[in-house]
Amino acid sequence: MCSKSLILALLFISIAPVITKGQDNKMVYKKWHKDVREYTSDFFCTPEAERIANNLMLYQQTTGGWPKNIYFPAQLTEEDKVKILSSKNDVNESTIDNSATTTEIRYMANMYCATKKSDYEKSVIAGINYLLEAQYDNGGWPQFYPRPTGYYTQITFNDNAMINVMRQLREIYENKAPFKFIPESLKEKAKIAFDKGIECILNCQVRQNGKLTAWCAQHDKVTLEPCKARAYELPSLSGAESADIVLLLMSLPNPSERVKTSIESAVKWFCEVKIDGLQRESFINADGKKDYKMVKSDLSPSLWARFYELGTNRPFFSDRDGVVKYDISQIGYERRNGYSWYNNSGNKVLSEYEKWKKKIESPKFK
Repeated sequence: MCSKSLILALLFISIAPVITKGQDNKMVYKKWHKDVREYTSDFFCTPEAERIANNLMLYQQTTGGWPKNIYFPAQLTEEDKVKILSSKNDVNESTIDNSATTTEIRYMANMYCATKKSDYEKSVIAGINYLLEAQYDNGGWPQFYPRPTGYYTQITFNDNAMINVMRQLREIYENKAPFKFIPESLKEKAKIAFDKGIECILNCQVRQNGKLTAWCAQHDKVTLEPCKARAYELPSLSGAESADIVLLLMSLPNPSERVKTSIESAVKWFCEVKIDGLQRESFINADGKKDYKMVKSDLSPSLWARFYELGTNRPFFSDRDGVVKYDISQIGYERRNGYSWYNNSGNKVLSEYEKWKKKIESPKFK
């Protein structure tokens, strides 16, 4: 075992008995789903990796999908295992939110590549089939499937849920590691699903005064119009989710004229709505809590708001009452500090656009 893998394995063993409750799971799960991409192949041959894989198979629901915010390296008691097995049919918890299901598919694919155990292969295939089954005919993916009602059923770009699925399907049909063992018939289905997803993205792009702009964090599963999710996630244009959508479109090897138009329009929108001369400044409030405010600054890089008002492109903010505010200081402490209202993701869009433009203008594309 390489040193990095050994360190990771020992780390899991040391903290797994401690982190077992839901309130901690979300925090460590976010770290774990990033670590999955960094594990070396020799780690997947270790007993610790197999123990984690067995946990994943316990949690995998009958849909083929997984619930979110589960810290899979946790040490499970026999009582834990009984409870988990009893919830496998609670299919309403299967989701692509917070990188769930795609992360677990990747881990199990690596486990199969390392061990060739058929149970791991079956787990991967079931997971991929879940992703394919969850896709709507119009090409979009809901946040949860098969939940019958609620905002969870809308087409979800929020936190890159749909984009993460599409990136994984692309790795599968492009025969990338660790998915080279996937049957050709399933790779073909993955390609079809990806292409339908691109069509959905193009159809969801919002027009303002006849001009294409960007995307909402979620779109109506039938009309494709921008729609509401949680109380403070109102119909809008997203300065965060739209960024990864554009980056995905720019990564297409042979973009159609419609894709090119979509990219050009979105990049123009990013340029028009960028926020200059503003930066975050932390302070301790009257209650002794760490807080922040946005202050003027001539040296700060460009920022983008999480939400822009439809029709006006005016940045807005909202508390759990769903009331629109135009200054972040006007919403309560909990939502101001518990949500990402500003981001710099547009800078990557503008940087990648310059590279993309040169590629598109090269003789290869003439």
